[in-house]
Amino acid sequence: MQSEAWITGTGCYVPERVLTNADLERMVDTSDEWIISRTGIKRRHLVAEGQATSDMGEQASKRALEAAGLTALELDLILVGTVTPDMVLPSTAALLQERLGAEKAAINDIVAACAGFIYGVATARAFVMSGMCKNVLVVGAETLSSITNYHDRNTCVLFGDGAGAAIVSARPGPAKILSACLRGDGRQWQDLQIPAGGSLSRLTPSDLENGSRFIHMNGSEVFKYAVRGMTESSEKALSDAGLKASDIKLFIPHQANVRIMEAVAKRLELSPDQVFNNIEEYGNTSSASVPIGLDEARRQGRIRPGDVVVLSAFGAGFCWGSAVLQF
Repeated sequence: MQSEAWITGTGCYVPERVLTNADLERMVDTSDEWIISRTGIKRRHLVAEGQATSDMGEQASKRALEAAGLTALELDLILVGTVTPDMVLPSTAALLQERLGAEKAAINDIVAACAGFIYGVATARAFVMSGMCKNVLVVGAETLSSITNYHDRNTCVLFGDGAGAAIVSARPGPAKILSACLRGDGRQWQDLQIPAGGSLSRLTPSDLENGSRFIHMNGSEVFKYAVRGMTESSEKALSDAGLKASDIKLFIPHQANVRIMEAVAKRLELSPDQVFNNIEEYGNTSSASVPIGLDEARRQGRIRPGDVVVLSAFGAGFCWGSAVLQF
């Protein structure tokens, strides 16, 4: 049995097209000042015409494989966290496997919304520590522009597109995964949902006009649960690793809203320079936000050997979780 799991490589990709707050001012009743003060977002990146979730996931995955010094044929499992798959069938992991040439890998999508990458890392860690896999590709990739209502001023300012990836391996690498904590509360499903498009409420022509196929969110409830959930899961993951919040060198939270990140940081007694923040450039990219942050933090020199880094995210379901890494 393998007793340890390591992150051996990371990568990310964001589309070139940019949607600024000034652009949104021309689309809905909002302002740059209003958006920044409430969310911290200035820009978000959107896919080009014909570009899909698997396209972004492919680019991020290739960069992670290169960083890990692996070929796609060395992958045993591909996990893709996404709520915006290319199509209902097959899985985005299947399409990604074909693109990468990872023909020896098992394939699976994880539908945990913004917590998808954290769920993927925890799952990959379990597979590696059980001895079933040696190398697992974990991807968080989202084309949120495909499910965003650009007539709804409360939600359209939040979301962007992007992808991030990490390789979880049995062999030592830059970061050991010390622990992970996953949680959920299905009783709150109505507070963050897409009403139409599933087997319960199949798409009709009217749904294309009334907004039922887009994200609907009860912002106040999401805020309350996100702050509590990310704080408690981070503390539990730290405790499981024999650590406490004061041991954190860098906290990489889901980039949902700057107010949520600040509230969680305050509860964990972290200073602003201990919290990674790229929300002004990308907005909320759901499952992609944590792996994009992890990859950028590494490339920017924000992480040094010996540092304890905590990843945390909260999403629809509700589901949430945290993971503790040591570099």
